[in-house]
Amino acid sequence: MTNKKVTIVGAGLGSLATALRLSHQGYAVTILEKEENAGGRLNILKKDGFTFDVGPSFFSMSYEFHELFNSINEPIPFELNELNPLYTVNIAGSNRVFQIYKDLDKLAKEFEGIEDDFERKVRNYLKGAKEIFHDTEYRVVKKNFDSIIGFIRSMATVPLKHLPKLFRTFWQELERHFDSEEVKIIFSLVAFFLGATPFNTPSVYNLLNYTELQHDGYWNVKGGMYKIVEGILPILAKKGVVIQYNTEIVKVVVSKKQLTAVVDQDGTVYESDIFVINADAAWFRGKFLNRKKFTEEKLDAMEWTLAPFTIYLGVKGTIPGIHHHNYFLGDNFRDYADTIFRSSVAPKKPYYYVNVASKSNPDCAPENCENLFILCPVPDLRVKPNWDDAETLATEIIADLSERVGYDITNNLMTKTVYTPVDWQKMFNLYKGSGLGLAHGLNQIGAFRPSNKDEELSNLYYVGASTVPGTGLPIVVIGSKLVTERINHEHSII
Repeated sequence: MTNKKVTIVGAGLGSLATALRLSHQGYAVTILEKEENAGGRLNILKKDGFTFDVGPSFFSMSYEFHELFNSINEPIPFELNELNPLYTVNIAGSNRVFQIYKDLDKLAKEFEGIEDDFERKVRNYLKGAKEIFHDTEYRVVKKNFDSIIGFIRSMATVPLKHLPKLFRTFWQELERHFDSEEVKIIFSLVAFFLGATPFNTPSVYNLLNYTELQHDGYWNVKGGMYKIVEGILPILAKKGVVIQYNTEIVKVVVSKKQLTAVVDQDGTVYESDIFVINADAAWFRGKFLNRKKFTEEKLDAMEWTLAPFTIYLGVKGTIPGIHHHNYFLGDNFRDYADTIFRSSVAPKKPYYYVNVASKSNPDCAPENCENLFILCPVPDLRVKPNWDDAETLATEIIADLSERVGYDITNNLMTKTVYTPVDWQKMFNLYKGSGLGLAHGLNQIGAFRPSNKDEELSNLYYVGASTVPGTGLPIVVIGSKLVTERINHEHSII
């Protein structure tokens, strides 16, 4: 066991998972959170009798949650629901609504008359995606790196057959397997709604299609995604973890190559043996440690994911023409994707995702009502800093959705909340409002990503979206394991 004290800044999922692991091993853990509740982007909004997931509404790789709780000898404290279908896709101008299934026989029927010989093609496509997933899982994702040379050596052990994928985009890989625009668009959504576009995302990320369609599928949580946080908090309390809310860190104290303390907005000083930062790893290095590599100019030059524009609607009545998870797209996918990153105005005929949690979690809304969470990826604040036009965009999205599902949402609204990138930046310290932190181009993965161990301070570590291995709920859970391994290796157990 250990008597070492660990202070974690931020209470997102990466923080909570790290606290579970470290407290189980005997570390005395304190979490400092600037908001009044835990969860970070995995949060909850309750308003006028409705309950909304603020951020993530589903995830893949559910087994990473099982690994987390198995590692601390606790049963998983929430109930997982597997999505079936995974999601639906509504493309403007098409009279078909595509339902996307893991069952490839069922999926093939969705594309009858659109993509000849679809089942053979998709099985061949997923075979390659499966191989690259398993060939990189432990060489790239589930591994700590101490240097770029070490990372390159690990990458060199990946079978050479995958090398051509480094020089193709996601879209180009899809073009090698499929003919129809509809199939290519639908399979590329996994990149688009993770904050990038298939035209600038390396084709190696087609492994994400394998995770959604064949490997593990998509899952959510009975009662809403915030049940993950609500399930973790009592375990942390049982293990003696202290969480201090409404505590924002404004200053750090450094001495002799160590971070010795952090200071909150009231001047309270928190000393610790070890610190873990759950704020954005790149932003923190620039703002608090004044690292030249992470100045605002350098950060702005990095590749960031798109920002979220989110709308939370409580609607009277039930909407028949919509499912739990839905994508609504226009008829100009390539042009839209090409301009979304650099447009200084709100997108015209926006593409958006709609989650209707009340379809499978009735307690999220009053009886005979629906709760709608709408996400529209938009340019971050580097490109579009002014969001005075937020209401115009929200109105356009609601009107478009009403027309496409055949239900007058506007005249049945009971509650409405809109978060712009400005709000997301303020609430969660997201750099320039980027929803998922640093993007995952080949120059920003593995050792090319901000490390989970500080370059100069021997007792400072990072966990979360903008450090290794990357973004997404199961990925930051993996990140919690990696940072815990570092701490155990580098700090003696007493």
